[in-house]
Amino acid sequence: MEKNPGADPTPATPEKRSLLKGAGLLLSISALSTVCFLLLVLWINWSKPRLQTESLSPDLKTIVDRIPGKSDAIVYIGLKDIRESRLWKEIIPDSLKNAPLFQPEGQLKALVKAAQINPSLDIDTLLVSFKRHGYKEQNYLALVSGPLSQKLPELFLRTHSKTFEIIGGRPCYSLNDSLWLSSLRPGQFALTNNKKMLAEFLVPTGSFFKRDTLSVALINKAIYKSHLWFALPSAAWTSGALQSLTSTNQDIKTMGNLNRIQSLALSVKFQDGIEGQSEWVYNTNQAAYFASTFLWGAVKLSQYTGTKTTEQTIELLDRIKIQQNLTSVIIHTDLPIELFRADKQKK
Repeated sequence: MEKNPGADPTPATPEKRSLLKGAGLLLSISALSTVCFLLLVLWINWSKPRLQTESLSPDLKTIVDRIPGKSDAIVYIGLKDIRESRLWKEIIPDSLKNAPLFQPEGQLKALVKAAQINPSLDIDTLLVSFKRHGYKEQNYLALVSGPLSQKLPELFLRTHSKTFEIIGGRPCYSLNDSLWLSSLRPGQFALTNNKKMLAEFLVPTGSFFKRDTLSVALINKAIYKSHLWFALPSAAWTSGALQSLTSTNQDIKTMGNLNRIQSLALSVKFQDGIEGQSEWVYNTNQAAYFASTFLWGAVKLSQYTGTKTTEQTIELLDRIKIQQNLTSVIIHTDLPIELFRADKQKK
């Protein structure tokens, strides 16, 4: 049989679809995008490892357990431990060591002055619980310990007080309508602007650790417990704590979703430098992720050498670690004492 000259002697091989062009490229991009999206969702909803937190000392745990009601903010300062740190002894100038820890007002200011108390030197530990009452009024209960017995003897307190009562077996002095003071034991005092808070502390009902679960959760998020930590379960208090950031630059309000933070915990350790961690808690994992992304980008952008950022600031920024962990943004930094010593020598 004769071959048909117009026929192809070999069957045509179908051309393979390339994944690098045309429809194949679109398919590749779609598959890659899907994988990236799934990885992103997994990362956002993945619980990351946490640093192990320090425990409250038995004495401090007992005090916290007696705090009445639910707190809007709890602040602790371990001044004695701070004064024994290398940073305090070697870096902090004497002018700051002797500076007042805070500026009291009203009758408390008069009491501190009359007793010749320097809070920075005469206070070993300070724990303050704040509780909002009404729209503007802020009640507080402060627990103070240190070598204060000689400066606040019973005769001195009776002389400067308007009334005297025994509550829960403890002597309580009313210096005026907005300041009550009670001697708990030698060297330990309770101060408050609300008599009811003092009475509920001296005669507690129930446990704070069972009653205020949100504050307790934030206290547990404060990884350092000896030097400085605070827990802010109230969104209003959290917003106020970040006001210094937003007041100078209105654009910062949107960076990191600062106006959406629900609660905040922070702790700092002063030893061979400064090591600190802050945790910002949001409503959702997604909000925390976008906040961490914005903050991370802002830190990295500030490190570019093309900006006016100094080398020392760049080194400090390089030591800031930002991580999203479920509904939290965790910011950690570790600044060795050598950084502060180098800066001190330059000055």
